[in-house]
Amino acid sequence: MPLFEHRLQSLRHRMAEAGMDIALITDDDNVYYLTGYYDYLHMEFGRPTILVVPRDGDSLLITPTIDLNSALASARVDRIAAWNDGMGAEWREELPGALKGAASIGLEPHHMPPLVRAYVDELTTGQTITSVTPILADMRMIKSEQELQLARHAGQVADAMMAAGRGAIADGVPEYEVAIATSQAGTRKAAELLAAHYDDTDMSPNTHFLQIMASGSDIVKTHHRASTRIMRRGEPVFLCFCGMTNFHRFKLGFDRTFWIGDAPSDQVAVYEVAVASQKAALDALRPGVTAESVHAAYAEVIQGAGFEYPFRCGRATGFSFLEKPQLVTGDTTIIQPGMVLAVDGSVSVETFRAQVGDSFIITEDGWEPLTHHPKALAEVVL
Repeated sequence: MPLFEHRLQSLRHRMAEAGMDIALITDDDNVYYLTGYYDYLHMEFGRPTILVVPRDGDSLLITPTIDLNSALASARVDRIAAWNDGMGAEWREELPGALKGAASIGLEPHHMPPLVRAYVDELTTGQTITSVTPILADMRMIKSEQELQLARHAGQVADAMMAAGRGAIADGVPEYEVAIATSQAGTRKAAELLAAHYDDTDMSPNTHFLQIMASGSDIVKTHHRASTRIMRRGEPVFLCFCGMTNFHRFKLGFDRTFWIGDAPSDQVAVYEVAVASQKAALDALRPGVTAESVHAAYAEVIQGAGFEYPFRCGRATGFSFLEKPQLVTGDTTIIQPGMVLAVDGSVSVETFRAQVGDSFIITEDGWEPLTHHPKALAEVVL
């Protein structure tokens, strides 16, 4: 059975087990995961796209007419209903009929646009409203072989970007030049992989996320974007590709801390704890343990060195930047083979922060690294 049809069938099976008659899917990544369809004109432009999946019956994609050609080319659904701005009831037209007779309706409460949710609430008076999000999160947690191939290729794209960024960092260079170098390298590597391994010529190889990086005193700004700031010798530089590593819509996490020419001893001490905290997490990471236990191992190293309790150690990735589970206190999900996880080591102080992060596939007896760049001090002082 083709991939997307299999996913829809799996969703229907799980809906039946949960007693859910129909699901309305509005999260962009879930629409893509289930149908292969994606666009960039959803609610940001006032144009909702809604995937309607009955437990028994044909799937329906409600999408703007402006994107109809893209939907016809890529959406693996039984029927497409296109709506146009200002004509009739627009996207509302199909929903009353679709929901008629459904006693239990599954929504994505945290992803459904308020405009759509308000209309669904108008249509539903006695029906049970429940969340389909846990079902979809569980479906997406263990990756298929096709997805793991995407993950490995995404790792190659990330490696190319990191190597290019490292090569562009130098005294007297503005931050944006590093961003240009990483974007070019990632796009070219993605194009090479698409041409060699995939038939989908519509999939763009271009990176499309502002480069996360910081240098000098801005190093404490965790998600700072590349600016016109000029980097200088003796300064730290942070590169993060957690948004830009997005190959064939598959996301990974990947980051490193560097220095130009010289690394101050106080910063080195912080950096070494960050590296040690990631190592502790990886030593604990394997099938059968809880997600929070990995975070505990990482946090123990950081707090044991006298630093504050840290943010989460990592998260699952895939077709979304954040998937289930998270490596954080309170997440008792059991780690299983086939998961893809970003695992960080990080320490923050008032004037400096160090972070190293990589992505991994969970295997039957451990993990397989997807991103590769040295972390030894001698390798990150440029």
